Amino acid sequence: MQWLAALPMYNVAPALAADWRTLLEHVREHLAGWLDARGDTLEIVDPGPDLTAFWLRDDVLLSQTCGYPLVHALAHRVQVIGAPDFDAPGCENGAYRSVVIVGTQVRAQSIEGCRGLRAAYNDDDSNSGMNFLRHAVAPFARDGRFFASVTKTGAHLASLRALAELRADVAAIDCVTFAFAQSHLPELTAGVRVLDVTASAGALPFIASMRVPQNAIDTIFDALADALSHDPALAGRLRLRGVVRRTPADYAPILDYGREAIERGYPRLA
Repeated sequence: MQWLAALPMYNVAPALAADWRTLLEHVREHLAGWLDARGDTLEIVDPGPDLTAFWLRDDVLLSQTCGYPLVHALAHRVQVIGAPDFDAPGCENGAYRSVVIVGTQVRAQSIEGCRGLRAAYNDDDSNSGMNFLRHAVAPFARDGRFFASVTKTGAHLASLRALAELRADVAAIDCVTFAFAQSHLPELTAGVRVLDVTASAGALPFIASMRVPQNAIDTIFDALADALSHDPALAGRLRLRGVVRRTPADYAPILDYGREAIERGYPRLA
């Protein structure tokens, strides 16, 4: 069997993309015995633009997804290996949240004060960019509306750019992405300020195909943990303290946040 691996979620800059690939190379080294015993190989690949299609491939040994797809499109169709424990503001014990940011020209001092502003968000299946923000705004919406306009940008960096270029006023950005952007793309964060933080959920999970033997999930988890502990400099650049155990049930709060917003009459950002 030729397995595939890709970690596409935090390639904020070329240097980070290279570091994530290095992590996968280390994982492959730590899995060498398991692979050889089976006569298998592991190829590190570019997953392409359709991430959901990649995540659903039956030859994926290791990848990473967002919690929102995990409990929706991928529910019961992939296995959870664990989650990263990031060393970034807003992260603790393998959880994360989003920072609600506004342009420095915006005078709002609270989320409620963002009423009538122009919002940007990355995508409809994003927990950090859409679901967290919807949940935060829902208590203040009136007749299903809160913002003057809402623009889907396609990526967190594109949302940051929309604020930097004054095409939007407010967005929710995954706190890990925001920390990486502050370090690697300061021009995108210089013109914004953190207004608040959202609720939290399990950090973006590492996943495997349902075809991966269940008893191999611990082997992959251990390979991730060993790869990080054996290269502390790499772990530092990736802001990773380590990995933590997670199950699909740990991501149920993501469904709760969406349900709470819908019950308040705010089913979508508007």
